[in-house]
Amino acid sequence: MLPHPFDGDRLHEECGVFGVTGAPEAAPLVALGLHALQHRGQEAGGIVTFDPATGFHQARRMGYVRDNFTDPAVIATLPGPLGVGHVRYSTTGDKGPAVLRNVQPFFGEFALGGAAIAHNGNLTNAVSLRRELVERGSLFQSSSDTECIIHLMARSMGRTLVERMEDALRRVEGAFSVVAMTETLLVGVRDPLGMRPLLLGRMGDAWVLASETCAFDIIGAETVREVAPGEMVVLRPGAEVESVFPFRPRASRFCIFEHVYFSRPDSIIGGRSVYETREAIGAELAREAPADADLVCPVPDSGVPAAIGYAREAGLPFAMGIVRNHYIGRTFIEPTEQIRNMGVRLKLNVNRALIRGKRVVMVDDSVVRGTTTRKLKDMILDAGAAAVHFRIASPPTAWPCFYGVDTPERDKLLAARMSESEMQAHLGVDSLRFISLDGLYRAVGEPRGRNPATPRYCDACFSGDYPIVPADQVEDGFRMKAAE
Repeated sequence: MLPHPFDGDRLHEECGVFGVTGAPEAAPLVALGLHALQHRGQEAGGIVTFDPATGFHQARRMGYVRDNFTDPAVIATLPGPLGVGHVRYSTTGDKGPAVLRNVQPFFGEFALGGAAIAHNGNLTNAVSLRRELVERGSLFQSSSDTECIIHLMARSMGRTLVERMEDALRRVEGAFSVVAMTETLLVGVRDPLGMRPLLLGRMGDAWVLASETCAFDIIGAETVREVAPGEMVVLRPGAEVESVFPFRPRASRFCIFEHVYFSRPDSIIGGRSVYETREAIGAELAREAPADADLVCPVPDSGVPAAIGYAREAGLPFAMGIVRNHYIGRTFIEPTEQIRNMGVRLKLNVNRALIRGKRVVMVDDSVVRGTTTRKLKDMILDAGAAAVHFRIASPPTAWPCFYGVDTPERDKLLAARMSESEMQAHLGVDSLRFISLDGLYRAVGEPRGRNPATPRYCDACFSGDYPIVPADQVEDGFRMKAAE
């Protein structure tokens, strides 16, 4: 498999979780839901089901859902009406094709019965928790932070597995949207700040939980509502939702980058289409940063809605100046170093007839290291463009995320080392502008922009304002903004 040309130059998706109870067969629905959530993690996936007659069943595989969980023979090994699943991109734990031990859902046999858990997010005190648990005799099988939850449940004195899960989650810090199952229950939990998404759906008597509404669409489920920040929902087929709030209430801080990039454009966040929000981001960007140009072109695919909004607001033609090859997959020739060095050109190609002689505005969702932006600029100029202006549909990414997004260390982030004008010179573009943080807030529905005293979203990657102290990182010497 060729490496993705944007690897190392994108904020990688966190993970995706899905669960269902009350279906005739859960596994096919879980596989479909994970397929819809594939954009949230392409490294690996797993499914755990429970059948009253035969017990728990599990399958974990490296690679895409379509390559692993569309085989009827695999699905047949996962019987039962109750199941949970997970797609993964590494945020903690070892990476690489051999690390099957880190693939979720994780499963544990407790005195009260078995339980499986799938987690989207990142625990910021996992290192200290792990150290404490190991000193007390816990034996870890993976290097994932999620396994801490299993061991905390095992040590809890709760009378039920749900009570033990509550106890465990009160000990952890950071971001978590959890989908879990026992022999009889499906459980969904969001952290008190609601950083990562989790939604509740229904399909007849069956209840469904998923990271995004697009996973409901693929199975024909109805979206009921979002699981609230700090809420735990306990689900039984045909019964009403049991809802509890086991954590101290806090003002929510949903990840604003879900609006910018992570969520699929056909999903709904907070009752609003992600696609429409990204168009609004592009329009706000056009008002803040107009350009003297002939065409507006997106960096496909993530830049398309924002580019449409920019073009409409600017009164400029929208055009697909860059075309993406969706079928790169496995190369038909050996991926030698020369082939690897082609990088972006294997994935993207310039529409030369459209670009030649034009002043082009390229709209992208973010700039991380800047390597992809430089390569795209070179490709566009090689195709005969008269000028290249970049407009970025997010503020400069100057701080790493510790809540479930795989970002480079701070000294690898271009915006942490350079001003906007310095980045423009470094990238060699005719102009470079980012949407302001206030502009981004306006585009996602906050007319007055960002309130620095009570911001509605987690925007730490842009502002350095971390709503939860990343304890493990501070212990390792990471300097937060307030300390600099």
